[in-house]
Amino acid sequence: MATQNITVTENRDVPLDKVRNIGIIAHIDAGKTTTTERILYYTGRSYKIGDIDEGTTVMDWMDQERERGITIVSAATTTFWNGYRFNIIDTPGHVDFTAEVERSLRVLDGGVTVLDGEEGVQSQSETVWRQADKYKVPRICFVNKMDKLGADLWNTVASIEDRLGARTAVMVVPIGRENLYKGNVDLLTRKAFIWHSDDLGASFDTVDIPEDLKEIVEEKRHNLVERISETDDVLIEKFLNGEEPTIEELKAALRRAVISYKLVPVFAGTSLRNKGVQPLLDAVVDYLPSPLDMPDVEGTNPRTQEKETRKRIVTDHFTGLAFKVQIDPHVGKLTYVRIYSGKIEAGSYAYNSSKDVKERIGRLLLMHANQREEIKEAFAGEIVAVVGFKDTITGDTISDEAHPIVLEQITFPEPVISLAIEPKTKNDQEKMGYALQRLAEEDPTFRVKSNNETNQTIIWGMGELHLDVLVDRMKREFKVEANVGAPQVAYKETITKTAEAEGKYIKQTGGHGQYGHCWLRVAPKARGEGFEFIDEIKGGAIPREFIKPVEKGVVEAMENGCIAGYPLVDMSVALYDGTYHDVDSSELSFKIAGSMALQAAVKQAGATLIEPIMKVEVTTPDEYMGDVIGDLSSKRAQIMGTQKRGNTTIIIASVPLAELSGYATTLRSLSKGRASYYMEPSHYEEVPKNIQEKIIAKKV
Repeated sequence: MATQNITVTENRDVPLDKVRNIGIIAHIDAGKTTTTERILYYTGRSYKIGDIDEGTTVMDWMDQERERGITIVSAATTTFWNGYRFNIIDTPGHVDFTAEVERSLRVLDGGVTVLDGEEGVQSQSETVWRQADKYKVPRICFVNKMDKLGADLWNTVASIEDRLGARTAVMVVPIGRENLYKGNVDLLTRKAFIWHSDDLGASFDTVDIPEDLKEIVEEKRHNLVERISETDDVLIEKFLNGEEPTIEELKAALRRAVISYKLVPVFAGTSLRNKGVQPLLDAVVDYLPSPLDMPDVEGTNPRTQEKETRKRIVTDHFTGLAFKVQIDPHVGKLTYVRIYSGKIEAGSYAYNSSKDVKERIGRLLLMHANQREEIKEAFAGEIVAVVGFKDTITGDTISDEAHPIVLEQITFPEPVISLAIEPKTKNDQEKMGYALQRLAEEDPTFRVKSNNETNQTIIWGMGELHLDVLVDRMKREFKVEANVGAPQVAYKETITKTAEAEGKYIKQTGGHGQYGHCWLRVAPKARGEGFEFIDEIKGGAIPREFIKPVEKGVVEAMENGCIAGYPLVDMSVALYDGTYHDVDSSELSFKIAGSMALQAAVKQAGATLIEPIMKVEVTTPDEYMGDVIGDLSSKRAQIMGTQKRGNTTIIIASVPLAELSGYATTLRSLSKGRASYYMEPSHYEEVPKNIQEKIIAKKV
């Protein structure tokens, strides 16, 4: 076991097939950061194990993370294990910081999903699993907290198959239950590992399989061999003929099955007690893909609009994806880039093919949470931070200018909550604008808007915790003092039927007048489909140069809404007729006409308010279940179902966000502090008419 820090730059020359780009993903409190800290310790990357409760973790380095004991931003690091290089991203588990998980999964080759051995698959585990499915990320599961009261590997495996729809390959049988848990039997090798102590867990003994486990080990091993064999034609033939495949054959077949999303290996341990982490590291090496195992990168040539691919090797043209922007107090703006092909050098230039601009690569850094190591060049398969990019934001593709390519963008959810914020002093005014702009650059789910009527700044985010952390960062990092209003729900407006209307803007003054005239047709779209502008002008009724201004006027009018000042969404707007004046028509007059026509059409199109609905999971002791369901029903909740787990019940419901203000306090008092809840944004639904009237009356 190593006892000192490794300098990564001395060990970077690892062949691509020995590189693993992995993310640690999970529900809040499942033990992601603790697992990552153990990985860093056992691989010799840190000489001391970080502890969340003591605030000494390497990966949770922000003050807010250490104070709250949660991960807020994804942190990247590089470490080594038995000659293999791991580039690791530790992601947040809290749903308010879901953007950090989304962008990390977009650039990773493999994932380790950490699950709580007692809780099994929880809501956010399901959300991050779906995100990983979206980007086709092969993964393995680590069932953590096996020493916890009620921990049960087999129940957790059942919930993985049931709730996540994954086909599992259980690799171990635990030795001892709950607080007596001390090790695992490896099913492939039939070896039993007993860890020495809770302290550092660096050493373990290989012993004979305990007598009382021999029967279950043989049964579970038979199941494992059968599952692996089913994914391989050669092995299934052997298996059906009663031949035992070799361990090497089984490992190779399992690796292929993991990379093609056919199987998910499941390991077990307890990170806090330092048991089971080393076999997890071996599993990352054995079963998760290297960049070379992944398919070629696909994208579009921005000049020809043709589909193109890049091989994930150093000798192909340079291609990278900017997936995260971070403001560093020491070096300024850092742009994290996953390099898919080719190489880049510090001091050279790269081409942002998403924006058609050249960017200078001032410095290249390898990140270890918030510590940096400077490097001269970076190659395919690496995740690096670039200093010097000015225009590049999250989701932009960086490429070779002579061979441009644009990769698939990263999509982020819409914010659901807002609050008003204003500077405390005149001095804070300018600093606040700068701070908010910087924070918005970092976080794609954070939006800033100015309300011209009230002179307030409105900030939008994914939840109260998200906005709370951002306001706190503004105070600490940018030294801005601000007054903050109460959180507001992000209502939106939409239409329920098709309507047509005309917008006519005619102004006669001395000299040139203004003349803009257009007809629009608005039609509703399905929830979440967004906005579409359709140009149906024929025969030059409106000259081409005035069509964009009409669209601009429409978009501006939609932002301000028509019934209560909330943005309009989920509708198509078709420009189908109009007239113009040879002398008096201008871009401005058509922009105003577009805005007028949109407002007139929406008033006839059955405009209505929609509100964010949250998926809520309440875990409560059985005796409080009736009270909790009764309270939820009073909050306009739809109860979707319940699940039993021991003496507790999990209630799953859809609840309007507007009804959930202060819910943590309500739930505490209903259950004497014994129930807990989790919520995440689900969808938007129409607000009942009686409540709409109250909301509109308040706004007017």
